[in-house]
Amino acid sequence: MRGARPSAPDTLSASTDTGLAPPSSSFAIRATRLGCVALAGLFLANCANDQVARRGGKSKEIGAFPQSKYGPASPRVVADGQDVPKGGGRQLIGKTYAVAGKRYTPYDKPVGYTAVGTASWYGEAFHGRKTANGEVYDRHGISAAHPTMPLPAYARVTNMLNNRSIIVRVNDRGPYHGGRVMDVSQQTAEALAFRHLGTARIKLEYLGQASLAGSDDKLLLATLRTDGQPAAIPGTSARTMVASAAAVASSRSPSADLDEAQSAPVAEAEVTRPVAQTYNTASTSRAYAPQGYSTASAEPLRTIDPGTAVAASLVSTSSVGGV
Repeated sequence: MRGARPSAPDTLSASTDTGLAPPSSSFAIRATRLGCVALAGLFLANCANDQVARRGGKSKEIGAFPQSKYGPASPRVVADGQDVPKGGGRQLIGKTYAVAGKRYTPYDKPVGYTAVGTASWYGEAFHGRKTANGEVYDRHGISAAHPTMPLPAYARVTNMLNNRSIIVRVNDRGPYHGGRVMDVSQQTAEALAFRHLGTARIKLEYLGQASLAGSDDKLLLATLRTDGQPAAIPGTSARTMVASAAAVASSRSPSADLDEAQSAPVAEAEVTRPVAQTYNTASTSRAYAPQGYSTASAEPLRTIDPGTAVAASLVSTSSVGGV
């Protein structure tokens, strides 16, 4: 190539042909040192890149997806490192909707609904974004996403590999690919000991609707069981759970059966009752779901009566449903 610097053999040949003296030994030493420095720099850079790649490989955040397929994510409203507000969402079931060519129909599941399948987790990429019911996703919270459960809701999630069990707050929609039945938060994946793996075979059990008010992360983290027993809210039996942190602190008998839990009166001071109102449930996007994706008008607007969601009971045993 014209103007290109000749290689070392070409230089020696040229000096021989023209009668010029070969490069001095000091020049050769300096060139060698410069070459060593350059090689050392490249080596260190490659090491740094490898370390970054290995750190990234350990996280195994599989809940992410390409926006080219699923559309843009919901807007980030809280930056990483800032306090994430709790509550502030709405009760939501929603209409039939479609994501990436597949249709989903949310419905009010019976308490004790069970499914077995693969769960993944989502974290930093979606932290601080709005969830499907208007709450804010917190990767350090104990929460999960499900494509068709009422929102917000409580569900028991059990890692079938190690029998760790925890109760989570379901406040988001998803997952939408890979045949998965649930996406859990980063903190939940750590509690169930599969964050480093990326996915886990789980059993999920629907426990009923959750309260709209306040934070229940500490309460839910306290439900973690590592001894093979099903998770339950502290102070209750494995068959009864009140869907409010305030109600759990009440004098409700821990041995109350399902019928007693459903009929027991709840003091007005225990639960903040929102005003019944009609919600436009067409928006069922999750924290990383596309904005304005296709929704089918399969059902009219729902009028949610908050009085029906004061308490929810769990069933500790139920047959495994299909996925």
